[in-house]
Amino acid sequence: MTQISKMASQTQGIQQLLAAEKKAAEKVAEARRKKANRLKAAKKEADAEINAYKAERERQYKEYEARILGSKGDMESKIEAGTRQKILDLNSNVARNKEEALNKLLAIVLEIKPELHQNLRL
Repeated sequence: MTQISKMASQTQGIQQLLAAEKKAAEKVAEARRKKANRLKAAKKEADAEINAYKAERERQYKEYEARILGSKGDMESKIEAGTRQKILDLNSNVARNKEEALNKLLAIVLEIKPELHQNLRL
């Protein structure tokens, strides 16, 4: 009977080892799940921090751009006003010098000096 009790004892020991191994595998799997969850949570937190930082820097840049460059509407209105002023100046110069320019042009066209061409001179 000792041999039977030894075998039963060994079988019981094997069963205990198998149960312990199964329990250890469950603990390892649970630890892996927890680790994966912690990594996901850390990634979400890091993404949230990155997005918040990015939004803050974008806001600062827009504020800086508006302060330094002014708004686009301001620049467009300044350019448009400058262009209108230049057109007015050019029109007034044309009106002021028109008569004189026409007189000079007519004088040149109407003044005829008949001369022989240099090849015909003897």
